[in-house]
Amino acid sequence: MPLHPFRSLSRFLLAPATVFLAFGLVALLSQVDSAALRAAELASTPQREGIKPRNVVFILTDDHRYDAMGFMGHPFLETPHLDSLASNGVHLKNAFVTTSLCSPSRASILTGLYTHKHRVIDNNRLVPEGTVFFPQYLQRAGYDTAFIGKWHMGGAHDDPRPGFDHWISFRGQGNYLPPGPKYTLNVNGKRVKQKGYITDELTDYAVDWLDTRSKDKPFFLYLSHKAVHANFTPAERHKDRYADADLSFLPRGNEISAENDAPRWVRDQRNSWHGIDFSYHSDKGLDYLYRRYCESMLAVDDSVGRVLDQLKKMGIHDETLVVYMGDNGFMWGEHGLIDKRVSYEESIRVPMMMQCPDLYKGGTVVEKVIGNIDVGPTVLHAAGLQTPEYMDGKSFLELPNKPEMPWRDHFLYVYYWEKNFPQSPTQFALRGDRFKYITYYGLWDVDELYDLTTDPGETKNLIKNPDYKSVAKEMEDKLYEMLGDAGGMEIPMNQPKGGSQNKRWDDQGGNQAADFPKSIVVEEPINREAK
Repeated sequence: MPLHPFRSLSRFLLAPATVFLAFGLVALLSQVDSAALRAAELASTPQREGIKPRNVVFILTDDHRYDAMGFMGHPFLETPHLDSLASNGVHLKNAFVTTSLCSPSRASILTGLYTHKHRVIDNNRLVPEGTVFFPQYLQRAGYDTAFIGKWHMGGAHDDPRPGFDHWISFRGQGNYLPPGPKYTLNVNGKRVKQKGYITDELTDYAVDWLDTRSKDKPFFLYLSHKAVHANFTPAERHKDRYADADLSFLPRGNEISAENDAPRWVRDQRNSWHGIDFSYHSDKGLDYLYRRYCESMLAVDDSVGRVLDQLKKMGIHDETLVVYMGDNGFMWGEHGLIDKRVSYEESIRVPMMMQCPDLYKGGTVVEKVIGNIDVGPTVLHAAGLQTPEYMDGKSFLELPNKPEMPWRDHFLYVYYWEKNFPQSPTQFALRGDRFKYITYYGLWDVDELYDLTTDPGETKNLIKNPDYKSVAKEMEDKLYEMLGDAGGMEIPMNQPKGGSQNKRWDDQGGNQAADFPKSIVVEEPINREAK
């Protein structure tokens, strides 16, 4: 029978020095007990037959939208290393996030769960105590694990989190450049000054860890960049690279109208923190912000190139699975908006590529809808482990080579209203291969239905079109069925923190509200029975 720490304490009561040692023993045994308890709480992940545990590098960027890469046809953005991931590996062209917001998306990546299950519904919410992250299963399987970069889920501290043997991070959003001489990062529990540009510095740490770690274990590296989050700050070497680039291709939301049944809240949002008429409550304008965004991307591409070069130097490039992903998309003028949160394609769709020459033929394209909840199961699969039954996601590791394998038909999207950013309401969306259905909670406005094959820009709302009435009903039913199955029929809430970005700019018509959508405005009274 194991020794209970408190039962063994009485023998030491006569000797103060021994009492001190006893308390040390209690603390040690408590730590052992806690570690054993945590291990016992991990779900079963049986070994997959015939799979040798594979090294994995997962690179995550912030606010990188799905088409902001050279190989996606961008008119001027240069991303040769990101392009190489697609040409030498797999482009998962229909990748989406469960919530288009930094912390909820990152929590879904790390847990394999929908937002309403992990409860990290905004950027202020700490991860609930006891949450299990998929790298904990890798540790149990003998992996060496490292987290380097932005964690963000609760900005109160940057202490090491469960699942990682090596830890480098910072509080909250972090800073592109150190804001002062005393600003520090957390490097394995120690305060270390940030020396320079954060994208480059995080890459330095990642390459150094790959180069110096013990080679007797398989490894998992999670490189999590701050870039390309606002305030967009390019590296000095990239500043003004695109100062003269033609931006006439950027949309300005002019086709979004009451006549086409565009929701009123969307058109009102133009003049807000998240709209192109008052972007981030600044007068800088869309073009200025977009140029800085693209210039900030260049250091991310450099980072990917350096990591790939290091794998080549180590002689493990072809056998290592490298996955690149954005944590959410970004609006750049579509619907008159910037930023994310909303259910439109540019907001919820993200870049995702992976390469492993030993596994995949270069230039492979996967059309199936992939979610951020699928990352954990996929990495566990590469490690030869089964997906825990409680996870909502599933592995896409074999999908490039088995395109006929069963997969999901619809993807569920949720976003919960934040008082800090009151422009965007609580919304739920169902994204299928052809149609998307969006509904809102607690809002007097119109829901949305789009045919993505004929209207990829989502400008013609079909929700009141009689020809699509059955489609709308079918998707509404499916959405609430999926919400119910996933435990999402209750609205999670947090007490708001900080101020509310609720201002409008008078110079841009800030005193006028948008017209109501055409379909909910009637010319004649409807109720003929009122008395």
